[in-house]
Amino acid sequence: MAEHNFDRRSIPAGAVIGACTVNGWSLRTLDWAPGGDPRGTMLVLGGRGDFLEKYIEPICHWHSQGWHIASFDWRGQGGSGRLTRNPLVGHINDLLIMINDLAAIWSELTLRTPGPHVVVAHSMGGHLALRALVEHRIDPVAAVLVAPMLGLNADPLPPRVAAFVASIMARICSPERPAWRSNERPSLGISRQKLLTHSLERYADEIWWGETHPELVLGPPSWQWLRAAYRSTLGSFAPGRLEGVEVPSLLLCADHDRLVRPRAIHEAAARMPDALLVRFGAEAAHELLREADPVRHRVFAEIDMFLKERAPRP
Repeated sequence: MAEHNFDRRSIPAGAVIGACTVNGWSLRTLDWAPGGDPRGTMLVLGGRGDFLEKYIEPICHWHSQGWHIASFDWRGQGGSGRLTRNPLVGHINDLLIMINDLAAIWSELTLRTPGPHVVVAHSMGGHLALRALVEHRIDPVAAVLVAPMLGLNADPLPPRVAAFVASIMARICSPERPAWRSNERPSLGISRQKLLTHSLERYADEIWWGETHPELVLGPPSWQWLRAAYRSTLGSFAPGRLEGVEVPSLLLCADHDRLVRPRAIHEAAARMPDALLVRFGAEAAHELLREADPVRHRVFAEIDMFLKERAPRP
């Protein structure tokens, strides 16, 4: 895979950081049109706690191929404001709120930008994108789901037991109360960096952005976020729903992922009528788009090949 000159610690020249009001909420956006004939338009969606700057490297890669790139910070995180008094707590009452935001962004994007239109979505973004496909809220010609949050890894608790605990805690505590003190999940004796990526330099990039722009940083989820996430992951993909997703889809899974359930990704890919599953072993952690180069190069090669075949240049 060819490398391109860019700085992971600065917004690329030409990329426009702006804002739009969606369903009464201001969302921070990125829009970056290519200089020449566009390859199409790609909407890049991050995960829980992410912000636009974490994806500068993949955005630059796809922009260099001629894609018109669009992205935004999800409601309640990054530069799109907070939903709690404590700005470090990730909170949402219902993930449907975020899907409504996504649908509105998608509708506007497809009207003003060239096709083909595709979506590339990581983790929570992958969950929301797949729900939006199931519910016919977006209509890309192809979808790429990177380590999608189709099930939360609650080990050692079974998911339904963890969901019950989250529901009880959201009722007896303040729903906005953080479910734990820090990290992406309770420690389990592993550092946050090792949960996310083997790339020390890319992890350091995220820390640098957080230190220089602390307003972008988000900490642990609230009990209500967990309750909503379990409700959505356990209830949104009932028998017959994934089987109706006709959009060609690529699912990339890190089989040693400690944040989302790899088995849920395997099962989803098997149920979808036009899905390709690509699996990674112990060499890969959750953030496949921000992994060490050997993994990252394969990830980009798989995505680029898939889009070349399923979303060809017009």
